[in-house]
Amino acid sequence: MIVMVIKEGIGTKGPTLSTYISIPGRYLVLMPSLDHVGVSRKIEDDSLRLKLRKIMNELNPPKGLGFIVRTAGADRSRKELAQDMAYLMRLWKVIVKRIKTLPAPIDIYQDSDMIIRTIRDMSTDKIDKIVIDEQKAYDRVRDFLESVMPRTVDSLEYYDGKEPLFLKYNIENAIAQIHQRRVPLNDGGSIVIDQTEALVAIDVNSGSFRTNDSAEETAFQMNLRAAKEIARQIRLRDLGGVIVNDFIDMDLEQHQRAVERTLRDALKRDRAKTKILRTSPFGLIEMTRQRVRPGVKRSIYRDCPCCHGGGVVKSIESMAIDVMRDLAILSQNNDIVQVRINVADEVSEYLNNKKRLALAQIEEETGIEIVLKGNPDAWPEFLRIECFNKMGNPVSVKSLPEQSSATP
Repeated sequence: MIVMVIKEGIGTKGPTLSTYISIPGRYLVLMPSLDHVGVSRKIEDDSLRLKLRKIMNELNPPKGLGFIVRTAGADRSRKELAQDMAYLMRLWKVIVKRIKTLPAPIDIYQDSDMIIRTIRDMSTDKIDKIVIDEQKAYDRVRDFLESVMPRTVDSLEYYDGKEPLFLKYNIENAIAQIHQRRVPLNDGGSIVIDQTEALVAIDVNSGSFRTNDSAEETAFQMNLRAAKEIARQIRLRDLGGVIVNDFIDMDLEQHQRAVERTLRDALKRDRAKTKILRTSPFGLIEMTRQRVRPGVKRSIYRDCPCCHGGGVVKSIESMAIDVMRDLAILSQNNDIVQVRINVADEVSEYLNNKKRLALAQIEEETGIEIVLKGNPDAWPEFLRIECFNKMGNPVSVKSLPEQSSATP
């Protein structure tokens, strides 16, 4: 059985597999199980769809192989579509040969690397120059362009300057910005992007942005600017799943419809499938975006070991209260004569300064010696409690809350 990974594993979810194989080219997608030609749904012009179907049928694809015209192939000539079909057919022959000769289970085919994939999917006539600063990557891209996109070979340029390429074109700042929670907008205002396990929440803030007209017009103009930037950030961060956009409230329905159209138009260049609902009574625009692989944030960052991905840690006072509660539990155990408490430095200082009398009272009433130690290298919620009996042997206490045994 041949299966294809159509969605990478994300978090605790494993990869999604399908027996429907699809291999993307520059303008076409090869689907061995389709056995007919089709046109991308994103190409909405009926006359153009008929024209593309006619061209594809005239190219007479082999029986048993199906092809879908991608959005990038909408305005391409018959010759360009024929070249892409020939490339995909050669690739399919290589795959079939591997299927017949290699033992299962084994990887049969993997899509091109990120550089080739980006050029294949993103390169258009509007791109004047492709700059690469690594010789092997440059040679690989040149070979690809000569075989698949010969007309764009002249746009390829090798960069051998001393200044880093990303620094020269100010790419580093753009990369840094896509990791920030708050994204500033021109003329004031901002959008705030929060990712959770279930959905992505995007909030629009007007900030200092104002127009000379009414509050309604201010909200409308702010939302138009935000809609374009939201579409851009969604693509850059590769956000997927359910996305809820909280725009500034607008009373006029025509303004709401205009913001929806702006968001849809801005997402047209997005290769991932999106579905946008109309503005809800609460002023929210809900949408879904196809998620194929983990987003940029999940690919680059891991959950913080201090807050376990929650984004917050307990306050010093709250940690001190946890320590006092644990001591109240331990004071009921007659086998314990000494308790050693290891916490972060700030928590240790708070206990010594604010809870010294309470600690002394526990020692006096129970006869338990309390040894408090601050750890300068510990995170704020670090708490380790060790108990000992008269013989100096450790005493296990199962009744303590689970977080009390956390270690750095």
